[in-house]
Amino acid sequence: MSTAQQVTEDELNARRSRTVVWVVTISTIGLIFDGYDLVVYGAVVSTFLKDPTQIGEVTPALAGTLGSYALIGTLVGALLAGSVGDIVGRRKVMLTAYAWFSVGMLLTALVSNSTMFGVMRFVTGLGVGALVATTGALVAEIAPAGKKNLCNAITYSGVPIGSLLSALLAIMLLDSIGWRGMFMIGASPLLVLLPLAIFRMPESVAWLVSRGKIDQARALSERTGVPMPEAPTAAQEAAKRGKVGFAGLFSRGYWLPTVLLGFMSASALMLVYALNTWLPVLMEGAGFNTKGSLSFLLVLNGGAIVGALIGSRVADRFGPKPVVVASFMIGAGAMLLMTLSLPLALLLIFVSIVGLGTSGTQILIYGFTAGYYPTPMRGAGVAWCAGFGRLGGVAGPLLGGFLLAAGLAVNTIFFVLAGIGIVGALITLLVQRPNRPMEIHSTPIEPSAAATS
Repeated sequence: MSTAQQVTEDELNARRSRTVVWVVTISTIGLIFDGYDLVVYGAVVSTFLKDPTQIGEVTPALAGTLGSYALIGTLVGALLAGSVGDIVGRRKVMLTAYAWFSVGMLLTALVSNSTMFGVMRFVTGLGVGALVATTGALVAEIAPAGKKNLCNAITYSGVPIGSLLSALLAIMLLDSIGWRGMFMIGASPLLVLLPLAIFRMPESVAWLVSRGKIDQARALSERTGVPMPEAPTAAQEAAKRGKVGFAGLFSRGYWLPTVLLGFMSASALMLVYALNTWLPVLMEGAGFNTKGSLSFLLVLNGGAIVGALIGSRVADRFGPKPVVVASFMIGAGAMLLMTLSLPLALLLIFVSIVGLGTSGTQILIYGFTAGYYPTPMRGAGVAWCAGFGRLGGVAGPLLGGFLLAAGLAVNTIFFVLAGIGIVGALITLLVQRPNRPMEIHSTPIEPSAAATS
C-alpha cells in the first residue's frame, strides 16, 4: 500500500470520526429540546390551575386532557415519520422536525385560550414524534460497528437530560419569565440548532444506496468518510420488491418481531411515564416531604442516563437483546426492594437503578430496534417503536392514577410496576431474528484519484 493511499485512508477515518461526532452532537441536542418539550407542560400546569387569566379556567380534568394532546401528537408524528423517512430520507425529516416543533413551541407561547393551547400541543407533538422516530435510524446508519448502541445511548440520553433541564429552568426562571417564556425557550432550536444541522447533518449513505442513488452515496461517502454498503444485499432486494417502510415491518419474517418490539417499547414507556408522573406523589405517601420527593425524580432520570450509557457498551459487545432483558429485570428488582424500610441513601441508589430499568431500558430499546431492521425499513422500525410504544406512555399516568384512586398502598403499586417490568423482559426474550440477513455490511470506499495524486 502506498504512503499516499495510507494517508488518504487515515483522512477518510478522520472524516468519519468528525461526521459521527457532529451527527451524535446535533442529534443529542435535538432530543434535549425534545425532552424539554415533553416535560415543560408539567412544569407550568400549576400556573394554569391557579390563574384563569392565562388561558382561561383550567380544571384538573381539563389539565389532564391538555397534557395528553402532546403525547397523542407524538404518537401520530412518529408513525407518519416512519414511512416518510424511509422514502424521502432521514435528513429531510429531521430538519423539518426541528423547524416544526420549534415553531409549534413559539405559537403555543402566544395562544390565549385553552382550546388553541391544546391544538398547538398536538401540532408540536407531531414534530417531536417525527424527531424521536427518525434520529435512531440516522445514528445507527452513521455510527461505526461496535459503537452503534453507545452512540444511540448518548443520543437518546438527550430526552431525560431535557426533562431535567425543563424542571431546573422552571425552578429558576418560571417566576420571572412566566409560562410563555418557558415555551419560547423551547423554540430556540429554530435560531441555533436548525442552521447548524443544515450545514453539518449529512444524509445517510446506506439510505441513499438502498434507494439506488449510488453516485450520490459514493460522493457523500467520500466527503464524510462513512463507508459504502456492499451491494446487492438482502435489504436492497427487499426494497426492489417494495418491502419498504411499514410494508416491510409486517412482511413475512418480520411481523411477529415487529409486534413484540412494539409491546417491549410500550412496557418500558408505561413505566417511564407512570414513574415520572407519580413518583413524587408515591414518595410523599411514603413519608417524604415535597422537596425530598422531587429529588427522587432527579435521581430517577440521572440513573437512566448513566445506566443507559453503561448498558450500551455491554450491548455493543454482547448484543442488545440480553442487555434489554437484564435491564428490565434489574429495574423490576429495584422496584421490589423499594417496598422495604431502607435508609434514605440506599433508597436513592435503588431509585437510580429503577431509572436504568425504565427510561434507561427505553433508550436501549431504541438502539435494539435501529439495529434490528435493514435500511429500507429502519426508519419505520424506530417509528413503530416510538409510536406504538407511546400508547404505553399514555397509559402509564392513567394506570398510576387508577391505582392511587383505588386506595392501594404505595408498596402494592410498586409491586404492580415491577410486574410490568417482568412482562417487558419476557416479551424481549420472545424476539427472534428473522431468517434472512438483517444488516447492510459496509466496505471502505476506494481512494479517489484526486486524493492519491
